[in-house]
Amino acid sequence: MSGNEVALIVGVGPGLGAALARRFSAAGLAVAVAARDLPALTSLAAAIGPDVHAYRCDVTDEAQVEKLFQSVQQDLGVPAVAIHNAGSYSCKSILESTKDDVEGCWRLTALAGFFVGRAAARLMVARGDGTILFTGATGSIRGSALFQNSAIGKFGLRALAQSMARELQPRGVHVAHAIIDGPINSERLRTMLSDRSPDSFLQPDDIAEAYYQRDGYRVNVFSNPLLSMAVAV
Repeated sequence: MSGNEVALIVGVGPGLGAALARRFSAAGLAVAVAARDLPALTSLAAAIGPDVHAYRCDVTDEAQVEKLFQSVQQDLGVPAVAIHNAGSYSCKSILESTKDDVEGCWRLTALAGFFVGRAAARLMVARGDGTILFTGATGSIRGSALFQNSAIGKFGLRALAQSMARELQPRGVHVAHAIIDGPINSERLRTMLSDRSPDSFLQPDDIAEAYYQRDGYRVNVFSNPLLSMAVAV
């Protein structure tokens, strides 16, 4: 990657999103980060470096996602890498879950992934190259007890990535889906999962390195057995 390239990361907070921004910025890319809380995002971007640019976007809103990509293209250029990192963590019995619980998770993962993936693909296909990465989870492949709300959205996101990969690879656009099979180390999750061993938490910077270490249409599998990233086919 050259210093003239752009990475767009959607769904950025102090955990994996920030780690991804740090890694791609360190590689010399201009980085656009997007989230709903613009003041917090602006502070986070400033702490990483001058080439990290904050944009407000509710990824469940189609018009806002389209505007985000237009703004990034105008300000920085067409993204060489677009990462959909937005997601939700819902632990709730099926006996108590509501329509809003299911729909909220689905909108933030699968539907938002569709909006982000489509917007990125339109720009990248026109240019003839690019990479689109989706952040998955254990729930992408296994619906655990109490996690049906999150799993519905994550299953859908994986299906989206598979379909996009098959269509877009011949047109020069690489699509991959990362399955992060464990909790990412953050203050929020450490509090929620206080009974778990500290060694069971995955480090955001390690995951960000796995995202970055891609090579054409091949994606390296990270050495930690709880992390995998594969071409979504």
